[in-house]
Amino acid sequence: MFTFVSGNVALDFAGTVQERNAGFIDLLTAPAALDEWLIAAGLLDSAAQCDAAALARAVELREAVYRLALASSVGEPWRDADRVLVNRIADGPKPSIALRADAGVTRRGECYHALARIATEAIELLGGPERDRIKQCGRDTCTRLYLDTSRAGSRRWCDMTLCGNRAKSASFRARHGRS
Repeated sequence: MFTFVSGNVALDFAGTVQERNAGFIDLLTAPAALDEWLIAAGLLDSAAQCDAAALARAVELREAVYRLALASSVGEPWRDADRVLVNRIADGPKPSIALRADAGVTRRGECYHALARIATEAIELLGGPERDRIKQCGRDTCTRLYLDTSRAGSRRWCDMTLCGNRAKSASFRARHGRS
């Protein structure tokens, strides 16, 4: 259900809306879905029992992160309200992290703690040198943002198996008159 191909947890969080321009497929439609995403992303080990208010805050954060990252990818200025929201959420307590005897890591906290971690990751990305490597997927209907870590900075798709193959297949069919 969830994919983590963006190279940054904040960008993956923004990617919980797919096809923003074509169908707006929202993967976070209920508090339980937010709980599942936080666990799948490795931010928490168990469900934080997110509620409707936490989901609403998460959606606000997700959309602010998306707009800030998209603006960065095309060299446009940020909306001040988005920047202020991300900063405010990042200022909250983060999940507690502990090293276990078996060399594993335990991550515990509430829903808002995980959102603060996402906001912090967004700030570090948007305020750091990798900001210039944020790109939007080149497939027509995909609006996912990702961090281009390729040596030449020439990556075109969020993920080769998700969008790259689809785009190449569509191009092949168009060139050869197949539908």
